Amino acid sequence: MIAVLLAGARADLRAQAKPEMKKEEAPLRVALAGLVHGHAFGFFEQFQKRTDLQVVGIAEADGQLVAQFEKRYGLAPGLFYSDLEEMLKATHPKAVLAYTNTYDHRRVVEICARYGVHVMMEKPLAVSVEDARAIEKAARAGKIQVLVNYETTWYRSNQTAYDLVHDKAIGEIRKIVVHDGHNGPKEIGVGPEFLAWLTDPKLNGGGALFDFGCYGADLATWLMDGRRPDSVTAVTQQIKPDVYPRVDDEATIILTYPHAQAIVQASWNWPFSRKDMEVYGQKGYAITVGRDGLRVRLPEKEEIAADAMPLEKTKEDSVSYLRAVLLGGLKPEGQSSLETNVIVTEILDAARKSAATGKTVSLAGTH
Repeated sequence: MIAVLLAGARADLRAQAKPEMKKEEAPLRVALAGLVHGHAFGFFEQFQKRTDLQVVGIAEADGQLVAQFEKRYGLAPGLFYSDLEEMLKATHPKAVLAYTNTYDHRRVVEICARYGVHVMMEKPLAVSVEDARAIEKAARAGKIQVLVNYETTWYRSNQTAYDLVHDKAIGEIRKIVVHDGHNGPKEIGVGPEFLAWLTDPKLNGGGALFDFGCYGADLATWLMDGRRPDSVTAVTQQIKPDVYPRVDDEATIILTYPHAQAIVQASWNWPFSRKDMEVYGQKGYAITVGRDGLRVRLPEKEEIAADAMPLEKTKEDSVSYLRAVLLGGLKPEGQSSLETNVIVTEILDAARKSAATGKTVSLAGTH
């Protein structure tokens, strides 16, 4: 029964996949802004050989980092520029992929907007509501798309849990619990350029609170159909002040909605990496297990293990989604959309204030 249910939840969407996204199409011309985000390595390892993508320029001022990427990925020296605006003028990309620190996201978007260049950045959107609003304003003025890339957006398991909720298989949501974290960026050996800004409260917005709390805020906002929570309460700790003296390494955020709660657990203290969530409805629950699995309990049934259904081709990864939006006319929505991520920033900003003051922050009635 569950296999039939999960298949049904995705069948119509797969049937509607747009035929225009084909490998023989001209590649999407993209440029990179920055290389100090560790996910830049993942981009080249995952997408460098894709024929539907062409990297036309990379803006990075750190010569040592440039040399490292040149050698590791066989990149031509002519790809590199020390200045973002200079690169845009010379290369005319369709989109810029931002691998800067989070604080610089606003600057990247404001520059790109002046040239009509779309932006996809690594999560989260911004370090403050002020910057999120400025990004929103620049995107509107420049008529560009601004998208935010989360690893968890491309998890089959999350989409299937969402489908179970919205197909009313488990009833209206009552509680969401999201776990995201690992045993710490220094402990897992991130590069020095990445570690330097992850542990800087100005450049990252916080520590684990922003680094991993953004995942849960994003998923909760998506599951709740873009609704802003009524209140935000957060507790942060420095369990390892000798390792992370300037930022939190442990955070818990509680979001309240009229008929539901979301609990976001973000950590740099767990003994292993995890990204999973639990969604409890009035009649059942869905608990994600990694990228592709779930534990599901439906009304009058015992819990079973289930495989998540495949995603649409246009939503299998960040590049496929970016192509679908910019070349296929797909309207941004959900986890990647600017609208959702302005709310995510509101949540993180309120969580930071709550943790600092020990008080709940109300978002009810805010815009």
